[in-house]
Amino acid sequence: MTVAGEMRQYQVVGRKAGTDENPNPEAYRMIIFAPNPTTAKSKFWYFMRQFRKMKKTTGEILDCVEIIEKNSRTVKNYGIWLRYDSRSGTHNMYREYRDLKLTGAISQLYDEMAGRHRTRPRSIQIIRTATVAAKDLKRPNGAQFAQAKVKFPLPHRVDSAKRGQKALTDRTFSTVRPTTFFG
Repeated sequence: MTVAGEMRQYQVVGRKAGTDENPNPEAYRMIIFAPNPTTAKSKFWYFMRQFRKMKKTTGEILDCVEIIEKNSRTVKNYGIWLRYDSRSGTHNMYREYRDLKLTGAISQLYDEMAGRHRTRPRSIQIIRTATVAAKDLKRPNGAQFAQAKVKFPLPHRVDSAKRGQKALTDRTFSTVRPTTFFG
């Protein structure tokens, strides 16, 4: 599985195919993060092989729908519990991210795990996700942005009136450096 762009959240429902002795078997539902529905179904069968004696040839997918977050206009803190396979073994981990959507936080997770731990997307298993209140954040990196009065100073910037002056004047190059500090 490759992660191209943002991950999506799918709800996949499947069950063992009906037989004569059990015409209506028990259905299983999973929330799976994947780039497309085909990969989501594949991951569903991967986990079902691990948890139950069921595989794609003996089962059927009943439903696969994408879950879209309702309120994606406010920044939220997300806590993600995961396990991943490294070169030395299997590890459990808890990570925190700030994003507008859960799928954005999951995309950050896959990118960061690839960068920091050289982990392939196929070896990451997301155990649980939760929205975390600002007071409950454990990591200092996320907590510094979760304060009520956070400010992002812009000490050095180019004056917007000086951009695109070529249309206003004939000079392509200037002999004076731009002033970038506006105290």
